[in-house]
Amino acid sequence: MRDMKRVLLTGASGRIGSYLRGALAQDFALHLNDVADLGPARANETLFQGDLTDPDLCARMVAGLDAIAHFGGRSGIHSFADVLHSNIVGMQVLYEAARKAGVRRIVWASSNHVTGFHPVTEVIDPASPRRPDSFYGVSKSFGEDLSRFYFDRFGIETLCLRIGSCFPEPTARRMLATWLSHRDLEQLVRLGLSAGRIGHMVVYATSETREGFWHSPALRVLGYRPKDDADAFAARFDGPSPERFQGGPFATAPLAEDRA
Repeated sequence: MRDMKRVLLTGASGRIGSYLRGALAQDFALHLNDVADLGPARANETLFQGDLTDPDLCARMVAGLDAIAHFGGRSGIHSFADVLHSNIVGMQVLYEAARKAGVRRIVWASSNHVTGFHPVTEVIDPASPRRPDSFYGVSKSFGEDLSRFYFDRFGIETLCLRIGSCFPEPTARRMLATWLSHRDLEQLVRLGLSAGRIGHMVVYATSETREGFWHSPALRVLGYRPKDDADAFAARFDGPSPERFQGGPFATAPLAEDRA
């Protein structure tokens, strides 16, 4: 196991990033980034508020680091212009800064929406065709290709976590198939930061479930053992999910451009 001590966490003011900020603080010296207010710095934290499309900011953030946990960017149903800026341009600027600084490991929040147009009747794996369900899914598909390029060309390893629905508990019937608990997310991030050679690895990130859409054999190789089980919440939801596609409402929602 590698001893990762200095880690940049992007998106540290977001819903998931805020959880990871607290969860990782006791074991890592954290550089924290977000465009939103990060609040006061705590022990072992250095704050960098600003946009990931700023090359100078990214260069300062990654200097001397061992690894990056990249959870910044726009999530949800947004216009192409929004995801282009945050999820595509910002990610390339960050990877380029990592390359120049010699950072060799990145754990990145990809998304199940890369394959959201597969029907719920299928069980797929990371080798299945990508079928993005939104511009958000398209931006995450780009990110997987970008991280692959930086591995093949420059040797930067990336664990791409295709996150399903990361909440304290499932809040809808579909989440019995897609749910990732906070502590299972933490386990995956810690494994990605500290495991031996991983190359370029893409996995679906969920807790235990009998109703899942996804199969990721590499999770066992990585050492992931879910602590939580979505089936414990099944009694809360009656009947089957109304969704036809694995991406749920992302696959049928109007484009942001059409709502303008």
